[in-house]
Amino acid sequence: MQPDRRNFLGSAALAATGTAAAAGQQPPAAPARQDQPAAVQQPGRTPHTRFAPNLEMWWTRRPFIERMEQAARLGYRGVEFWPWRGKDIAAIADASRRLNLEIAQFTAWGFRPGLNDPRNHGRFVEEVEASCETARRLNCSLMCVVGGDDIIGVTQPRMHDAVIDGLRRVVPIVERHRITLILEPMNIRVDHRGHCLYGSEPAVRIVRAVNSRYGKVLFDLYHNQITEGDLCGRLREGYPHLGYVQVADHPGRNEPGTGEINYTRVLKQLHDLGYRGYVGLELRPRRSEEDAAQAAYRVDQW
Repeated sequence: MQPDRRNFLGSAALAATGTAAAAGQQPPAAPARQDQPAAVQQPGRTPHTRFAPNLEMWWTRRPFIERMEQAARLGYRGVEFWPWRGKDIAAIADASRRLNLEIAQFTAWGFRPGLNDPRNHGRFVEEVEASCETARRLNCSLMCVVGGDDIIGVTQPRMHDAVIDGLRRVVPIVERHRITLILEPMNIRVDHRGHCLYGSEPAVRIVRAVNSRYGKVLFDLYHNQITEGDLCGRLREGYPHLGYVQVADHPGRNEPGTGEINYTRVLKQLHDLGYRGYVGLELRPRRSEEDAAQAAYRVDQW
């Protein structure tokens, strides 16, 4: 079965973890439309959007460094992954240089223990410091942090206040290292029931309160679509606080073109707003990584 990100990140925060579990049987891909353009040799070389496959969800049967090699083979210039704990950072750094493949972002702090609990803030400070050192080794300038699961008996506003307080504590660290923390809200309806932060609006409120140029929001458009919709409008409204973007279609969390989102329109909106950073492909390839890469390439045509 596909790796569960909440359990993956939660266990990684407590102890070192290995690579993602092997993928199971994938459902068949939707039949190709007759008006779709022919496949290209390196679909990662897109004209507008710089995509970065998520290496926890792509090529999951392969060792981690081979996943990087596969991404480079398809023409991608960047990749992303979840926790750095339990990974061979020296080998990843060497492969990044050898393949000319950037590390777009990785996770510095996951679901458990929760950032929304002040009792974890001391440990959070220590982990952000260690993660910044890892980011330096990987020549990476973005690290994802997660708010945490609900705490029984604690209101959502109090949990959000705790997230603000925790982020404020690490502002001097990330400003010294010039590493941007990207706070990711989830969705409550499909994947992350019981999480304390969902929707772009509360995430934007949190980073506004933190008030640092090194604190931004990760707009995962799959989560945003499920939680609030109006993706182009949300991107316009939140753009001053946007630090990174991820995509997957809905339903299914597969590649663009398999669900309800008009990603050509959404990505053009993002491009028109001036975004030139990486867009993470945090999705499950429906049949194969090659097909998913071709699908991502197609929605970048306008």
